[in-house]
Amino acid sequence: MNAPATELKKGLSQRHLTMIAMGGVIGAGLFVGSGVVIGETGPPAFISYALAGFLVIMVMRMLGEMAVANPSTGSFADYARNALGGWAGFSVAWLYWYFWVIVIGFEAVAGAKVVQFWLPGAPLWLMSLILMSLMTATNLFSVSSFGEFEFWFAGIKVAAIVLFLVLGVLFIFGLWPHHSMDLSNLTAHGGFFPKGVSAVFAAILVVIFSMTGAEVATIAAAESEDPGRAIRKATNSVIGRIAVFYVGSVFLVVTIVPWNSDSVAASPYVAAFEAMKIPGADQIMNAVVLTAVLSCLNSGLYTSSRMLFVLAARREAPMALMRVNKAGVPMGAILASSVVGFLCVIAAAISPDKVFIFLLNSSGAIIMFVYLLICISQIVLRRRTSPEKLIVKMWLFPALSLIVAAGIIGILVQMGADKSSRSQLIQSLGAFAVVVILYFVTQRIRERVPVDVPVVEATAPVSRVLVLANQTVEGDELFAELRSIEGTGHATYYVCVPANPIDTGTAMYRGAVYMWDETTKAAQARLDRTLALLHAEGLEATGALGNYKPLQALADAVEEFHPDLLVICTLPEQQSAWLRFDIVDRVREAYRLPVRHVVVESDLVAAGEAP
Repeated sequence: MNAPATELKKGLSQRHLTMIAMGGVIGAGLFVGSGVVIGETGPPAFISYALAGFLVIMVMRMLGEMAVANPSTGSFADYARNALGGWAGFSVAWLYWYFWVIVIGFEAVAGAKVVQFWLPGAPLWLMSLILMSLMTATNLFSVSSFGEFEFWFAGIKVAAIVLFLVLGVLFIFGLWPHHSMDLSNLTAHGGFFPKGVSAVFAAILVVIFSMTGAEVATIAAAESEDPGRAIRKATNSVIGRIAVFYVGSVFLVVTIVPWNSDSVAASPYVAAFEAMKIPGADQIMNAVVLTAVLSCLNSGLYTSSRMLFVLAARREAPMALMRVNKAGVPMGAILASSVVGFLCVIAAAISPDKVFIFLLNSSGAIIMFVYLLICISQIVLRRRTSPEKLIVKMWLFPALSLIVAAGIIGILVQMGADKSSRSQLIQSLGAFAVVVILYFVTQRIRERVPVDVPVVEATAPVSRVLVLANQTVEGDELFAELRSIEGTGHATYYVCVPANPIDTGTAMYRGAVYMWDETTKAAQARLDRTLALLHAEGLEATGALGNYKPLQALADAVEEFHPDLLVICTLPEQQSAWLRFDIVDRVREAYRLPVRHVVVESDLVAAGEAP
């Protein structure tokens, strides 16, 4: 097959995935942002984390149900597509990509500010670009290098939290030198609810954004040897991770240090370590925060590039983004995501109060839109899924699914009611609207426009017939056409099947790393069956897989076979990607050869037979 390298390398081991799953929910927002939450709620801040964690756990459970029922699906954008239509899958994928590329720029700036703790004279923009470049190089080198870096980044974050939990428990229960059991900070400074019960619910808005990233494990699992098992483990273990890392550690902070302390507002974990009289607490936590930032930056580049890869495979992004380097990573998709991150860094340096703030605001509520569409997709797909596939089930369906969806809508409503976050909601809704409009505009542009192309007719019996087809290679209409050609005289046939993931259907049900393996298998199986049927009818036929670009596949086949008749076989116009891109008319323009267009409407093929 004459095709560029398009196969991703399976470079993530189970230990990589385990640590990515464990560290995915631990971001810099926990180490720094928790101080804001504690200041707004007081001691019950851990309840805010528990409530936000409940929503995230439920969303992950929904993902787990859908992923295990359809273990070959590579992206949760597929679930939205299957449940709600093409616009939903397109929107979820592009919005999620947009969210992460903005996060990349934000985390690069945040990391640079951490570096300035040790290098106060270093320019912020320069440090940001250096961090961006390092993580881009890591992702470009190989998927295993991403996994290895993320393994150690996540390991440091997890180790820091576990160490804090162990020391904190010893401290508050009086097992610490020169310190007796003391839980008084929970009530000594204005009571347990100093800001009122409503503050606990209001803080969820801040908390839930610090927990984003748990779903990254479901994307990374597509590049493991056993995606179904990895996704199932990741979604099931998120309960313990959020309960321990977030709820547990925040509970210890408000128990060890007074909630209204200035040091808690600045850096809660440093304040807690200092209260325990641990030397170098600020240095230790600054290093941990930098690790958390780099981890998020590393994961952001990985996640956004895989989203672009899958979008390109579905022809919803430039197909050049499917190209991979010799290491088996999608170089174009990584660089495209990295460029947007670099632009965000430049915006932060040139226009921090306008352009950069606009970018942050326009992505602020996007993750909530994605989570809401995941909820709706699960509710819809649950009713379509056969019971035997429901190995992992969403609890108390449909009541709990509806409660979670209502909770997410409540957060969005709260964003609109809060003056400080209203602009984020409005601008994020604008970004959502732009993506949806782009989907329908591109669909309209792709609609086939009749072109006045001269039709070349065969003037003599043909002897060499080139057939270009994919889903339709076994259609009754194609064989009827070939029999009519054979009836005018003996001919030799050459069948070209482009190995394209959208045409074989694998783009819709395989993760990025397995997409090209499965595409090749599906295309080869179709070609083999078609040649067997042609040989059974006594026809002289050969064939080969072609480039993933249909026109390039045809050009290669024409150069090799030298046909005197081209037969292009497609599905009906409303179902055919080839017709949306005017393949038939473009072939007629490019070749001075007779071209016959066969439309296959056979029930088996038109129904979308899975390869």
